[in-house]
Amino acid sequence: MTRHAHDYGESARTNQRRPEPMTDATEKIKPQRRGDAKRKLLIDIGTAIFTQKGFSSTGLDEIVQAAEVPKGSFYYYFASKEEFAHEVIRNYAAYFARKLDRTLDDTSLSPLCRLQSFARDATHGVQRFEFKRGCLVGNLGQEMASLENEFRVLLLQVLDTWRERFRRCINEAKAAGEIATPLDSAALAQFFWSAWEGAVLCAKLEQSTRALDNVSTLFFEHMLQPVKKPWAKRAGDPDLASAGPR
Repeated sequence: MTRHAHDYGESARTNQRRPEPMTDATEKIKPQRRGDAKRKLLIDIGTAIFTQKGFSSTGLDEIVQAAEVPKGSFYYYFASKEEFAHEVIRNYAAYFARKLDRTLDDTSLSPLCRLQSFARDATHGVQRFEFKRGCLVGNLGQEMASLENEFRVLLLQVLDTWRERFRRCINEAKAAGEIATPLDSAALAQFFWSAWEGAVLCAKLEQSTRALDNVSTLFFEHMLQPVKKPWAKRAGDPDLASAGPR
């Protein structure tokens, strides 16, 4: 289901609408066998539930009930819950890559505006789902003590992709003369994602966008040292510079 970043899928409860299969208009859609569709449905539902609850707190019963398939059928598609989780990570990575494509490749906006647009839309997504949705990568990353090393490798690959997308866009903003920061673009991108993932966690704990707003303010208005402030403030957006305690 195509949602903003950090709010993939619908409610994990079985009496709520299922996550819709994710497709990209640029992709060639291949005919699916019935089994392929069920497998994709399980992965989509797992993505929605893991985004909210994580891996360890999610039981297979909850997943198969939401998908309306017998528990035994789960093992027809996946050898284990761990193998299933690996596919969920890849599914989330593909979804998020398309989200970044739509935002960071939007040439109607300047490079700095693209970065800010991502942060703004992601903040609105967290708020729209009442601070219950997190980031799948952040959720699973917090469970690394109890997960296999392959989880760490997959999650780091996804995170590195996000960092690289931001690094390239920051370089574009430098080349366009939008920002004057002398700091290394790769270091800035790494800092942003470290701060952002922590802010998503704080937003869930505090039931507030304050941490996300603070990261946006510090990163875009101070660390990047914008030559001009291209942020087109929308109606209802918080005044980040003067935001007080919430």
